[in-house]
Amino acid sequence: MTMKKEEEKPKTTKKKAKAEKPPKVRPKIILREGMALREVAEKISVRPKDLVKALAERGMMLDHSDFINGKLAALIAPIADADIEFLSYEEEVRRRAESQKDALVTRPPVVTIMGHVDHGKTTLLDAIRSSNLIEKEWGGITQHIGAYRVSFNNRFITFIDTPGHEAFTQLRARGARVTDIVVLVVAADDGVMPQTREAISHAKAAGVPIIVAINKIDKPEASADRVKQQLSKEGLLVEDWGGDIISVDVSAKEKTNLSELLEMILLLADVLEIKGNPNVEAQGVVLEARMDPKKGPLATVIIQHGTLSSGQAFISGTTSGKVRALFDENGRLLMKAELSMPVEILGYSDVPAAGDLFQVVPDLETAKRIVTHRLSKIKKEEPPQPEHFTLEELFKKIEGSDIKELSLIIRADVQGSVEVLHDILPPLSSEKIKVKIIHSATGSITESDVLLASASRAIILGYNVKPSQKIMELAKQENVEIRSYNIIYQLIEDIRRALAGMLEPVRKEVYLGRAEIRKIFQIARVGTIAGCYVLDGKITRHAEVRVMRGQEIIHQGRISSLKRVKESVTEVSKGLECGISLEGFKDIQEGDVIVAFVTEISKPA
Repeated sequence: MTMKKEEEKPKTTKKKAKAEKPPKVRPKIILREGMALREVAEKISVRPKDLVKALAERGMMLDHSDFINGKLAALIAPIADADIEFLSYEEEVRRRAESQKDALVTRPPVVTIMGHVDHGKTTLLDAIRSSNLIEKEWGGITQHIGAYRVSFNNRFITFIDTPGHEAFTQLRARGARVTDIVVLVVAADDGVMPQTREAISHAKAAGVPIIVAINKIDKPEASADRVKQQLSKEGLLVEDWGGDIISVDVSAKEKTNLSELLEMILLLADVLEIKGNPNVEAQGVVLEARMDPKKGPLATVIIQHGTLSSGQAFISGTTSGKVRALFDENGRLLMKAELSMPVEILGYSDVPAAGDLFQVVPDLETAKRIVTHRLSKIKKEEPPQPEHFTLEELFKKIEGSDIKELSLIIRADVQGSVEVLHDILPPLSSEKIKVKIIHSATGSITESDVLLASASRAIILGYNVKPSQKIMELAKQENVEIRSYNIIYQLIEDIRRALAGMLEPVRKEVYLGRAEIRKIFQIARVGTIAGCYVLDGKITRHAEVRVMRGQEIIHQGRISSLKRVKESVTEVSKGLECGISLEGFKDIQEGDVIVAFVTEISKPA
């Protein structure tokens, strides 16, 4: 019996070894937008007619010349017995460009000039280019495209003279990383100002390295050390103060130390190893676009990979075209555009949007088919919203380890409140999540705040400030949450409770409409009546209201009566006149605006 068991043992081991045979590894195949089914068939090693037949059996009646899309890619995966990844045309080219390590070459850095108004941004760029841009802009020169190339030490640098932080961040919010380096211009006689802080916040949110140009050092009241001290409070510690931020003292007016600034830009570019691939289909990003009354649609594009030539077909978001002509910043005709070159392109079928990727394709037919497919998808589907979250969703995200940082933008009525929130909110951080204030300032919530929040997945907190209707609409469009508070401990408690998953019901204001006071009536035994014209939306009898005098809130309360042609009514719509009296408030003036809203209370998600 014992010997029999010993004889059977090897057989058992053999069966077990057979059962533990490793599973078959499925190949991974990348299919890109714009490929015809015949190209896909070649990629997965089947005959085109066999692929068309297999798709027909799955209810897809197609021809071998039809284009692939994400839905078809999912159906083809089991046919090919492979894991299939479907990429946009632009993403496939970018991956291929960056994967060809031997083909990558150093490309000129793209630099954005940012800073406070009147600190000398355009004057500095003017001095660097040794041309008078300011006078040209006042003279209305049409060839100004907002991006310029400068030659220094036999190397090129591309400068972007951005019109504002909103434009810079809007590109970033759309997923377009254009800028390699930000030059932050700070006036030595003025120091760090509100727009300086905004520029720092936007550059940090985009993850772009900063070089500080301390301008106007020629002025008697200039103090570079004071500027460096102020910058240290904003988290920028310059090298000669023991930090890692490059700073250069310059005078744009006197053209002092400009060579040193350009040297530092090239030095940082070398450290960053900024590279591009000149051997792939040209790819870039649209900086700005316009409709020229004579030439038609024109777009300024920065080339990031490849070399662009006249006659090439291209796609750009949901527009397409064929390059009819290329112009530099001075309006001169170019034969080709190379890496990091800013170029104005003639040949678009329609005006593209800033931030759209620019991509050369094999021919105009391919371009038109890709764009037609993209437009059809937009009509069928809601546009994708940026991936953001609200305070209500925060705890679930923490538990699921989706986020490690809560980014906040603070707006308050006075600087003292800003400082208090800076001291109190970051220490609420836990082991699971860090609370980080990426920007703070006094004054109303701005468009720049919303775009920064969109780009950095932040929540905006307003203390004793209310967003305008325009800002609320933009926030809704960008899927950004704005929370307003009048009591500071409620703001702090909401953040603390959100981190603990115990957030209380949300009080949310829903805008109804606005009415302008155009006449004031004093009626015996009734009191003060405001003769109003409804500017937009509607005014309802049971609404809460705010009385605005300019940008200031002078009263908040309720309506005591609402009349239309001497009759009491429950609501009055846009374009109609009405009489409004307010509970416990008579100090109204002609020109005041009554803003009506209701407060909705909802439980956290």
